Amino acid sequence: MWVQLRCGLEPKALAALAVILVVGAGFAAQHFWAGRPQSVSAPALIQQGSAQAGSGPVAASGSETSDAEPAPAPSPGSPPADARQAARIVVDVSGKVRHPAVLKLPAGSRVADAIEAAGGVRPGTDMTGLNRARVLTDGEQVVVGGPAAPVPSGIGAGAGPGAGSGVPVGPISLNSATAEQLETLPGVGPVLAQHIIGHRTQNGGFRSVDELRDVNGIGDRRFEDLRNLVRP
Repeated sequence: MWVQLRCGLEPKALAALAVILVVGAGFAAQHFWAGRPQSVSAPALIQQGSAQAGSGPVAASGSETSDAEPAPAPSPGSPPADARQAARIVVDVSGKVRHPAVLKLPAGSRVADAIEAAGGVRPGTDMTGLNRARVLTDGEQVVVGGPAAPVPSGIGAGAGPGAGSGVPVGPISLNSATAEQLETLPGVGPVLAQHIIGHRTQNGGFRSVDELRDVNGIGDRRFEDLRNLVRP
């Protein structure tokens, strides 16, 4: 009333002026409230264990990459992986095995590995005289269940031709024959049989019959007597 009487304002103009003042006061109060200082909490630290347990992209991003362990380096002197895979030998596995075949095996494989790769031996196969721990050589032939041990004289007489003669049927394998089997060969005694076994042990077996000449105690004449009676 005092403003209306003092300034000579009409009621409508006074009401409009009051509305403007109220709105202005509201904007001022809102601006003051929005600009007040506020406290900000620090972000939580990420533990190393949780970062490693996270997904692949998170664990590999930022500074977390430096915590990852590097891939183990190959030991000094070890051949590359490609060279190890390329070192293979070829052997012929025949005889009384389930799957006779020419096989490719890793270098350093033994006779037992070749037999297993060929499916194993057939039931009832006599493994006597076969050195399954011998290291194989490239191009070697492994005959499983080869010539049987000779029948002693005087036993099984009349059982058929050759029974009790002491002569084995078929050539003897130089790589698998025992000392007793080698002694059945003409001119081969216990000492020479041990020389043959020692030679195949030192050289990783016989690759051909001609290598029999290198055995101590076997000359040209004795070699001619043995060459048709033995095989690698």
